[in-house]
Amino acid sequence: MRAMDGPCFLGIDFGTSGARACVIDADGEIVHTDQRDFGNLSEYERAGIWREALWDLVATLPAAIRARLSDIALDGTSGTVLACDEELSPRHPPLLYNDDRAVEEAALIARTAEPGHPAAAVTSGLAKVLWLKKRLGLTGARLYVSQADWLSGLLTGRVGMTDYHNALKLGLDLDELAWPAWVDYLADVDYLPVPIAPGARLATVSRPRARYLGVYPGCMVHAGTTDSIAAFLAAGVRGSGEAVTSLGSTLVLKLLSDSRVESTAHGVYSHWFGDRWLAGGASNAGGAVLRQFFDDGQLAALSARIDPAVESPLDYVPLPKPGERFPLSDPALAPRLAPRPADDAEFLHGLLESLARIEARGYALLAKLGATPLRRVQTAGGGAQNPAWTRIRGRLLGVPVSRAAHTEAAYGAARLARDGGRLFETPAA
Repeated sequence: MRAMDGPCFLGIDFGTSGARACVIDADGEIVHTDQRDFGNLSEYERAGIWREALWDLVATLPAAIRARLSDIALDGTSGTVLACDEELSPRHPPLLYNDDRAVEEAALIARTAEPGHPAAAVTSGLAKVLWLKKRLGLTGARLYVSQADWLSGLLTGRVGMTDYHNALKLGLDLDELAWPAWVDYLADVDYLPVPIAPGARLATVSRPRARYLGVYPGCMVHAGTTDSIAAFLAAGVRGSGEAVTSLGSTLVLKLLSDSRVESTAHGVYSHWFGDRWLAGGASNAGGAVLRQFFDDGQLAALSARIDPAVESPLDYVPLPKPGERFPLSDPALAPRLAPRPADDAEFLHGLLESLARIEARGYALLAKLGATPLRRVQTAGGGAQNPAWTRIRGRLLGVPVSRAAHTEAAYGAARLARDGGRLFETPAA
């Protein structure tokens, strides 16, 4: 742990497979990291494990850090929704970011919303709210919140606000940064949270919770963001045309653009980023498919046998299960992981090449829709550590590809805790 005597800033990233904590000082230097793996959870265990991981990651911080902990920000998976009572106790297992059961609800949203709105996707937060309401009834839940908002609420004891990033798939109007009338009509809930900027101050950690966790009672909790945007913030990208690809369980593209682009048919949407836009999309393909066949040691050994300058003739659809979100939104798209060569290195080469093709198609689609042309890509997530994959991706993208200096979304959340809205300001020319 790095010695320090000033304030500390905590970011916690809640991803698909685990939660990670990162503490930085005022200079942005990392002073502590930790993580908790979720394991193979049933849907009924999710909320409880998330809560336990949050408490554990905070309570086990070194005492010197807890005494200096000034600010906290959290990120969660985009589109994950919890239906809760006013005490924030879940009334139904959380619906995850890739849950695609709300087909009828998404169709209703598409008929009501403005064309192309991200809330019309079958995996949107609003579609999940409508699905949950139909099952729980009018009195089954009082609050419908994102994963990041729920976790922040556990710390502060208060809910009622949500960040612009998590609010997008609930139907936020990006021009007005407010709920349009059609969202109020469709949702028909007691409390629609007030949309605020990511990084804005929410409330201090509640006194009972501060005593329980052993943290400074004046510690401020900030409005959070999504996990992929936290990874973007971790990379420190500031120039239009620069992008971050997150290679985690899924493949997520984020491009800083001067223009806003959207296409429901392709799973493309743009997030608020001050006076610019963060354009991109999230594929269901990604590292989860690789994990079906190889562990870390095998991935490293087999990747070393791949010549990344040579194109693989294998063309897979590397999905863990049927359904794709981006660069084509097709809930019925089936995985294709055959033929499988006898040589595992050839098989892995085909998988990595196929994933890189999805990435290349994604950035090409953003440019076609009018986003700022791609100039450079930084890489976050576990896949950033694979040099063969990096070179394959560089060959297909035709721009410089490198590993970000900070690849963990938790570091981006820590920056959000420290800097708040300043992260979204355009740098001076």
